[in-house]
Amino acid sequence: MSRNSVKWFPAIVVPVVIVAGVLAVPLQAGAAVDLPDKTPEQVLLMVSDSTVNAFSGTVEKTAELGLPDIDLGAGMSGSMEESTSESAPEGTAETGAAATGVLASVMELFSGAHTARVYVDGSDADGPAKARVQIQDRMAERNVVSNGTEVWTYDSETNTASHLAIPAEARAAAQAKIAEMAATAPADLSTPSQVADRFLSEIDPSTTVSVGTDGTVAGRTAYELVLTPKATQTLVESVSISVDSETGVPLQVTVRADGQDDPAFQVGFTDVDFSTPSADLFDFTPPAGATVEEVALPVMPEMPADQPKPEIPAENLPVVTGTGWDAIVEVPAASVPSELSANPMLSELATAVDGGQLFSTALVNVFLADDGRVFAGSVPVELLQAAADA
Repeated sequence: MSRNSVKWFPAIVVPVVIVAGVLAVPLQAGAAVDLPDKTPEQVLLMVSDSTVNAFSGTVEKTAELGLPDIDLGAGMSGSMEESTSESAPEGTAETGAAATGVLASVMELFSGAHTARVYVDGSDADGPAKARVQIQDRMAERNVVSNGTEVWTYDSETNTASHLAIPAEARAAAQAKIAEMAATAPADLSTPSQVADRFLSEIDPSTTVSVGTDGTVAGRTAYELVLTPKATQTLVESVSISVDSETGVPLQVTVRADGQDDPAFQVGFTDVDFSTPSADLFDFTPPAGATVEEVALPVMPEMPADQPKPEIPAENLPVVTGTGWDAIVEVPAASVPSELSANPMLSELATAVDGGQLFSTALVNVFLADDGRVFAGSVPVELLQAAADA
């Protein structure tokens, strides 16, 4: 990928993948689309060498994880909000409600279907990347616009907006911080490229990589890169990534769960244009009558270079057992935020099981043990319970 390209992917160390022996023999191309045969290595190189730095398109996301559809516009239910306020310690009710709101946002993202218009312009080698995402809800639209000098968010349902101005002297630091946050975030689901990046950057010997059936996505021909777990005790059956045959950009990602016919999760373009979007798309003026909140750029305290970072006690650090698709993460009770463990929404969605409560989806299980510890993994609950008893 060129130095000026939008940073969709961390470096994908293809030679390491090859040496590890995880690349499988390529399958024959499908009859519907007849692209020149490529090996998994060659498709991976197409992705890592992509020089696309501007595009626009419509992205559709569907999830069949066994979760209820959640309308973020409705927010928390009355019972949830009341429960949060009543059960929270004095002075922390707002924090608890905020935590529930965040959980509602995450739950909404991973349930049902969502459509968004996405615009990206990273073509200016000397300037910041610009982006606009328009999330289309059932009866409303939410906008996030970032052009390097300011960030706007707008919700048409409530006619409210927030505005963050980025001073010239802080822009470089702000861009670096945004890039750092994006690199460490659990997932960024704005585009298929960002979802694909999460899977491709984690390829290791626990995964078989093959080339599947050629196809068409958003009117463009694409290779299918298939990631199949070698582990037998994982909830994930496979991950398929459709890679544009011309640009190397991932156009669609499909995650299948073991024993489930429909995809558990899918995000993909329904239309895409690789020309540079119009500059005026990255300017935003709130509609008349909108309530606008001015947000101050947080000031990060500077730490002396020679001052050591505070260390977290070893007994409070998460512990990972195993590797790859059937790894299990254990979070000690002392490290589980009370806003999460006592969250009324989580309580409503969890099921009582032997030794604690289970928050279950088609791809990930989370076991909240009675002693406060949390175990999570893409494995059956029995393995999480066994880890808790070990």
